[in-house]
Amino acid sequence: MKILPFLCLFSLASSSAFPADPKREHEESRQLAQAYLGQFYTLETEGSHLVQNKSNVSLDGKLREMQAFFGLTVTGRLDSNTLETMKQPRCGMPDVGQYGYILPGWRKHSLTYRILNYTPDMENSDVDEAIQKALEVWSKVTPLTFTRISKGIADIMVAFRTRAHGKCPRQFDGPLGVLGHAFPPGWGIGGDTHFDEDENWTKDSSGFNLFLVAAHEFGHSLGLSHSNDPSALMFPNYAFTDLSKSPLSQDDIKGIQAIYGSSPKVSAKPKRPTIPQACDPNLTFDAVTTFRREVMFFKDRHLWRIYLEVSGVEFELISSFWPSLPDGIQAAYENNRDETLIFKDGHFWIISSNAILPGYPKPIYNLGFSRRTQKIDAALFNRNTGKTYFFVEDKYWRYDEINQTMEKGYPRRISGLFPGIGLPVDAAFQYKRFFYFFSGTKQFEFNPYTKNITRVLEANSWFKCQKTFNSSPYYGFSQENNSNSKSMQVISQQSFILVIYCITYLLTEIYS
Repeated sequence: MKILPFLCLFSLASSSAFPADPKREHEESRQLAQAYLGQFYTLETEGSHLVQNKSNVSLDGKLREMQAFFGLTVTGRLDSNTLETMKQPRCGMPDVGQYGYILPGWRKHSLTYRILNYTPDMENSDVDEAIQKALEVWSKVTPLTFTRISKGIADIMVAFRTRAHGKCPRQFDGPLGVLGHAFPPGWGIGGDTHFDEDENWTKDSSGFNLFLVAAHEFGHSLGLSHSNDPSALMFPNYAFTDLSKSPLSQDDIKGIQAIYGSSPKVSAKPKRPTIPQACDPNLTFDAVTTFRREVMFFKDRHLWRIYLEVSGVEFELISSFWPSLPDGIQAAYENNRDETLIFKDGHFWIISSNAILPGYPKPIYNLGFSRRTQKIDAALFNRNTGKTYFFVEDKYWRYDEINQTMEKGYPRRISGLFPGIGLPVDAAFQYKRFFYFFSGTKQFEFNPYTKNITRVLEANSWFKCQKTFNSSPYYGFSQENNSNSKSMQVISQQSFILVIYCITYLLTEIYS
């Protein structure tokens, strides 16, 4: 599913020119944790007023609750993964209390909305479009309809506000704080949605995308709580995702339809998703990586597994291995620490011992990319040097896996180090002494020592499809194919001799 929502309400104090004081850092972390848990794990609503949770839960207990929600290791201690999760952008609504459950929805299906003011960060028409499309996300899967009004009281009042604002019981905290908040269906403030004007609002990925944030907040306006599924739109933490696709996950759809039912506009027989065929000559891949003694080929929501020492291909759903991974993985590679990194849009996951590590996904700028880099096309780990190459359009970056830092002087042109390979690079991996680059339906076998292409193959050549190529497409299986070819030649020669013998025998019998 598509993660969405919002902001890290607190940031650590700026670094100082003096050496860090561990005692002070510990106290600041503790204060951050107390503020975070106070806002998201102890407050609940009674009517339109916020009240402190009356149960005197200890800090450790609140930490355990938060860690369980985010799928972290439940320790009750403020460890680094927990602190990192607290710093991530997120929505301003609580994860527990009244908001920890799906709430009763509106008692009607025709709702109105009104935009009270605009942000100067965007054109008014772009704001109008973002709000309209964010509401359509929900109307497409429910019987709900939304009508805009220009005056009077609407069911959903939309506004850009700062800090403490009006009679709203929630406050904003300035730049890089809570992005937005919304209130569940009901009278008065119910359904209303506010966005923090101190943030940089955009229609793309250069700031905080208004459409994605609004779609999440409108989920609250309709009665949804936060989801603990990282791929769901209703997951608390913000992440940019592909704007050409619906941000809703199955978890989101299941939740909203539990309140309002399914959309009458949706066909009773939805179109079945296309299943990719291994031997389709037009097959392309989203990502390819080694995974221990296997190679995995990713396509949409599927993957193929091959064992290089054994003849055979297995076809699986990605979700059968890692249910929380999204479809359409864009890059993947296995490093020298027995970890496999998976990339989608601006985020990455780490798989270790077949399990996704807690605290993921994380933004790719944690690896050293600038915030302008929104996705990775492909990644390749060179086992001989301990360096990882990241490919984006016509450029590449190099990452030092030993020091876990992005090297300086990058990005550089792909053509300078890997001349002749097709662009863009869809996927890449190393097998024995060669690199394999996938671009469309083609695959380029590249010798990194001589820096030249040794063969051009079809992308699905590893699947042993029965085709004829100018050069053997079955790297890793060519010996077997050659032996089969020789065997066929021997059989053909034997058959020819037998036919000649039979004809000679028959002629002898006839004329004898």
